[in-house]
Amino acid sequence: MFERFTKDARAVVEGAVGHAERVGAGRVEEEHVLLALLDREGSRGSFALGALGLSGERRADVARELDAVRRRGGLSRAEEEALSGLGIDLAAVVSRVEETHGEGALGDGRGRWSGRRPFGKGARELLTQTLRIALAHRDRSIGDEHLLLALVARPGVPAEVLADHGVTYEAVERVLYGGAAQAG
Repeated sequence: MFERFTKDARAVVEGAVGHAERVGAGRVEEEHVLLALLDREGSRGSFALGALGLSGERRADVARELDAVRRRGGLSRAEEEALSGLGIDLAAVVSRVEETHGEGALGDGRGRWSGRRPFGKGARELLTQTLRIALAHRDRSIGDEHLLLALVARPGVPAEVLADHGVTYEAVERVLYGGAAQAG
């Protein structure tokens, strides 16, 4: 499948590995792919993000939000609300863990991994969905725009954070293809 990736898409995948390495994560996850997409300039994916108002400081806001998610163990707001419904205050749990083990202890994989990082299940599924989206659009190559579309099409933290900034599947489809959204 990687032979179909454009230079921009390959750069995003390599950037995702780099983001995982910088935070000491044992696996490359979807959040790392989003961070790598935010790093890009001059590509179709970065054009779509910019057209939807996600540039400059707003991109930095997304990165900070992803860091906050990592600090709370990668849990989405929906998962946090479910825990709250069970009487569990996630903010209090994170605070107690960080008092004992240091800031970011819940989402910090430092010291656990050296060498090449494998892709986590979600990231592998993301890459598969990227191929499906490219095929649905009859695109011959897989670009970073397909990675962006796959991120916003899948449930989870990246889509949640992007939606908070107005970046949804429908909005990205409209910017890139000008028409109605096609399911990936």
